[in-house]
Parts: sequence; structure tokens; C-alpha cells
Amino acid sequence: MCLIALAWRAHPDYELIVAANRDEFHDRPAAAAAFWSDSSGVYGGRDLKQGGGWLALHESGRLAAVTNVRRMVPANASAPSRGALVARFLGSHKSAESYSHTLAASASRYAGFNLLLFDGHHLSYCSNADSFVSQSIEPGVHVLSNASLNTPWPKTKRLRGALQAFINQRVASRNLLFTALGDCEPATDAELPNTGVGAELEKFLSPPFIRGERYGTRASTVVTIAHDGRAEFIERRFAANGVFENETRAILQLPARRIH
Repeated sequence: MCLIALAWRAHPDYELIVAANRDEFHDRPAAAAAFWSDSSGVYGGRDLKQGGGWLALHESGRLAAVTNVRRMVPANASAPSRGALVARFLGSHKSAESYSHTLAASASRYAGFNLLLFDGHHLSYCSNADSFVSQSIEPGVHVLSNASLNTPWPKTKRLRGALQAFINQRVASRNLLFTALGDCEPATDAELPNTGVGAELEKFLSPPFIRGERYGTRASTVVTIAHDGRAEFIERRFAANGVFENETRAILQLPARRIH
């Protein structure tokens, strides 16, 4: 997954809101969002190549999401699956902070990752980009792509604005978030970051929604967790060149959240 915006204790009705796009090669096999057959209570999409996940929710109220980090180092074919970081957290009973700290010793073995962890009470971020970092996330609106938390790339700024608009609505419409996730307008040349991949690829990767024959946005997902524990998980899936395939919706009843 390569783009996430989240609102943490920033909405009068929702404890947590997540809007995210997963970008991946179209020939990498994946399963639609559903309950995982080998992990009781876990709901989300599934990578069928290595068995991990990119964004998933547990009935206990735990949520995890991962993105890769764009850094110009050769890929290590023997590196463990980043998606397994999601699966292991959801299958554990560790707090978000504790789980994050346990990764410090092994984080360098993985390809570059950003990891968001929500244990039902606290939200944490950790990353192995350059060196391992772990931090609590303060209430508010945050964005994450393939750089560090809240890096102001064109795509993260657009999605942050859409999530703030969602928060400001009198009647929240998830279509606003899906419209923002589906924005395929490239950034202008002046806006492009310089991450070392070259101007052409930088442009191709710059919109929130990436349309490509071999690589692109495979899934757009919106998750809302209300204070009463009602969680809605909506996933829209896409084929090559951004062709819509299907949508999955699920309601999960989680433990009640704190009341503002």
C-alpha cells in the first residue's frame, strides 16, 4: 500500500478514519477483503504470494497498515515479507507501542517499510527507512506514502485536504474520500519530489491513483471506526489501467471507543 490518510480522534463521530490506496504490480496475486481463514477475527485484503496483508482490522479493535518506502537501494530477494508485520500484530496481544519496539532489532532485515499500528487505544508509527524509528501518533489528521510520516508530497497533500473536508461535512459521505483516492491527475513538474527514480517515473507515481498496465493502484479502502465500536470497511478493487473490478463492504462490531 502506498498512500494512507488517517484522522485519529479528529471527528465527532469516529475514533479513527483511514483512507488508503494499495499500489502493486497487477500480476501479484491477492484476495479481496474478507475474514482470513487462518487468523480468527481478522478482516482485510490478503497478499497471496507471501500471505501477509497491507491493511486489516481485527474484531478486538486492532488495525494495522503498511507501505513500502521509496529508497534507492537494491532489493533483497531473501528479505522477509513486510505484509507479515501486519498479520503478526493483529494476531498478537501486544500494545501498539510494545509491538513497535520489538521490531527494533529485526527491522533492518526488511525492505523499507512504514507501519501504522492501532491497538484500540493508542496509535503508533514505525519505520526502518535509513534507521529504525518508532513514535506515538498524536490526535489529528496525518498522511503517509512512501516517505516518512506527514511528508508533504502532492498526493499526500491532496488526500489530507479531502479527509479534512470529510471531517468538516455535516453529513459525512465516504464518496468524497473515494473520489480523492481515485484522483489520477499527475502533479505538475514544479510539485514533483525528487526521490531518485527519474522525472518520468516520478510523474507516473505522483497522483493518488496510479493507472498503469503493469503497475498501479489495485485497491482503494475506507475504514471508519465509530465511538460505539461500529466499524465499516469498504474496499474497491481495480485491474490494469484503473479498470474497476468490484467492491466489498463489511460491518464489524468492535469494542466501544472512548467518548469525547
